[in-house]
Order: sequence, then C-alpha cells, then structure tokens
Amino acid sequence: MPKFETTRIVGHSAEQMFALVADVENYPQFVPLCQRLSVRGREKQHDGTEILIADMSVAYGPVNETFVTRVVLDPANLMIEATYLDGPFSHLDNQWRFSNQEAGEAGNTSVVHFKIDYQFKSRTLSMLMGSMFDRAFRKFAEAFEARADAVYRTS
Repeated sequence: MPKFETTRIVGHSAEQMFALVADVENYPQFVPLCQRLSVRGREKQHDGTEILIADMSVAYGPVNETFVTRVVLDPANLMIEATYLDGPFSHLDNQWRFSNQEAGEAGNTSVVHFKIDYQFKSRTLSMLMGSMFDRAFRKFAEAFEARADAVYRTS
C-alpha cells in the first residue's frame, strides 16, 4: 500500500496551520490535482471536534475521479484526520498534526506532520494515477506551506 509521511517546520503558528488545512473548501485554489471540493455536511460534536463529509474531485489528464471522505477536525489537539468512505480507493487514511515550537530565535514557528496511505481499487487506475498521486502527495505539505505564506504574511 502506497504511503507518504513528512514533517516540516513552518513559519506560522500551529493554530494558523490547523485553520488553513481545516478550510477544505479552498483546496481547489492550491492543492495539487484538486479540481473541486464540496462539503456535504458539517456536524459539531460535544467534545469540540467537527465532522465533515466532503467530496473531492481530482484530475490528471483525461482521468477525473471523485471520492468521499469523513474529516474530523480536532482543534483542541490540533489534529485533522480524513478517512475514506467511497470512490476509486479501497483504502485512504490521511492525518495532519500541528504543534508550536518553543519560543526563541525562530519566532512564530510550528511543526506540521502529514501522513497518508492509500490503495486504489482498480489496478488500471493505480497504474494510470499511482505515480502522479505519489508526486502530488509529496507536494501537499509544500502547497500548504506556500498557501500559509500567502495568507498569513503581512509584509
């Protein structure tokens, strides 16, 4: 099963990065391969988490696929988890964790940890999209960091 995991130090607070990743409706503006994203529903939980059901359409060349995920936003623990519900995958799990760095020379920085593992249902689709997904997932953290720079930089 393909997997990708990365940890990055970014020049924004963990709270800012959490908010940016939680803003799923804006993904088509900057996330690699993301053509469309719509939220079917949102539900606030008693524990402070929020659960979203989201449809994401990805495209590369002539291939266009839509899949559905259940996204749990956990602001108290600065964590976001997405699990697969329906679409071209047999499995997809994605997790983001954010933590602030100690104050010091680095200023307002945080650690962003991103991991994803997935498996396509179709061997043909895996062959067509597999390497492109691998490259796109490797660029996800960079795309979110660049988006944070654009959104949060005031100078």
